[in-house]
Amino acid sequence: MRTLVFEQLVTFATFGGIVVWNKLIVIPYTMPFIRLTKIERRRVLSLLACLLLAIAAWLFMALNNKYIYTAKTVLVFKNTPTKRAFYPLQSDTVDLQVEGTGWQLLFSRLRIKPPSISVNLSQLNTKDFVVFSDQLYNVNKQVGSTQKVISVKPDTLYFDFTKRIVKKVPIMLVSKLEFFKQYGLASEVILSPKNVRVAGPMEELNKITFWPTDTLKISNIQSSSTVRIGLQHSIHKNVSIYPSSTEVKLSVDEFTEKTVEVPLKIVNNRNYNSIKLYPKKIKVTFLVALGSYAQVDANFITATVDVDEWKNLNHHQLAVKITEFPDYCKLINVNPSKVDFVVEK
Repeated sequence: MRTLVFEQLVTFATFGGIVVWNKLIVIPYTMPFIRLTKIERRRVLSLLACLLLAIAAWLFMALNNKYIYTAKTVLVFKNTPTKRAFYPLQSDTVDLQVEGTGWQLLFSRLRIKPPSISVNLSQLNTKDFVVFSDQLYNVNKQVGSTQKVISVKPDTLYFDFTKRIVKKVPIMLVSKLEFFKQYGLASEVILSPKNVRVAGPMEELNKITFWPTDTLKISNIQSSSTVRIGLQHSIHKNVSIYPSSTEVKLSVDEFTEKTVEVPLKIVNNRNYNSIKLYPKKIKVTFLVALGSYAQVDANFITATVDVDEWKNLNHHQLAVKITEFPDYCKLINVNPSKVDFVVEK
């Protein structure tokens, strides 16, 4: 709806649909619009339907055509040479030139992670490189029949070779163990096997002094158990391990408190004839498994005092240090923690 406005020097009220306001006459009227007949509306709808069908047909034909697009993929090596250690001289990600329909090109953009393909390295027994052109048939079998890989960039993988050696290293248990109240390990954890064979280049093996396991997580432990846990995957280049898992034996028992008297030993007494300690023995309180209560005594514990504390630091008392203590016991208290002494030359 629009309005026509006329200026008029009048101030009286409205009449005949005409509104007088501040000397302006506002006349409302409605704009005319196109009215289509029933036949004309049918023709317009038919035109729009034909246009949509034409667009859909064109899009369908375009997406059915063949296109070449690039898809990144991760390499997984198989059939590695047993007598030659190697370093890949390029990234483990390559670009696949894939021939496929427009539909495949459209949905390839939606991939969250690129797929991986296996590469046969058996050629490295006689060569120093691998050519993808020789393995396109196997690559296409992995990709699927609906797509065709026509080339790989880079087409050739190069490797640096060195002598392969075997080394035995101890297995280190990585664990997060939570015991029930007053329970704990009654003895050392036993691994079977306790060593792992590591094979690879000498430069890499020189960096390896142990091999960690996956994290062993157990909570509310109150009984002995035996579990098998895998070893961590290699983070070193071209390094393999055997075996890939180990058996972990946990000896668990309830713990109780025990106190024993341990004689003190003097260390670094180089220049004095006699040193008398007061007291000569200390009391060590610790938690011990019930099964080992009778066996663990003062002979399993060594307590020392260092004369250099007096000579070099001028201490008037010597601090007690526990230098030997069973791993499967838990130290609670040492009384006294410092002792008096008299030096006689």
